[in-house]
Amino acid sequence: MFFSSTPDQEVRILLLGLDNGGKTTLLKQLASEDISHITPTQGFNIKSVQSQGFKLNVWDIGGQRKIRPYWRNYFENTDVLIYVIDSADRKRFEETGQELAELLDEEKLSGVPVLIFANKQDLLTAAPASEIAEGLNLHTIRDRMWQIQSCSALTGEGIQEGMNWVCKSVNSKKK
Repeated sequence: MFFSSTPDQEVRILLLGLDNGGKTTLLKQLASEDISHITPTQGFNIKSVQSQGFKLNVWDIGGQRKIRPYWRNYFENTDVLIYVIDSADRKRFEETGQELAELLDEEKLSGVPVLIFANKQDLLTAAPASEIAEGLNLHTIRDRMWQIQSCSALTGEGIQEGMNWVCKSVNSKKK
């Protein structure tokens, strides 16, 4: 018999959010890649990252309005949804909230744990995670595990904490 040397459990993670929220920067930060030249994502990026005995397959899908209808093509078999918000772009909080609400209503994502990264906390104008959680009515989410995590994809701050939660939520879901 041939056994793979890395029996890591594979986890499919969907990374969504409006354009310019910082999804690709976050993904590259997770994969310890250079983040100095990032352009808007037209299609999608995928990276596999090892973490706590898991192989996290992270799908980063472009967030521009014309691409969003295609998000649903990636919903199938998603283990965790990571939704990235630009905490400093208050003008788009309503739009980001609507997109998130629609995702949480999706049948194919029902019960899927969701981590919300309140990104760009390195900017002085960033809204705190608690304010965003309130604005998005996160406390009304009852049908799944959820967590909001302040982070800065640029400095890497808060990302590990968020990913620890992801691994924890996958563990408790698999039991």
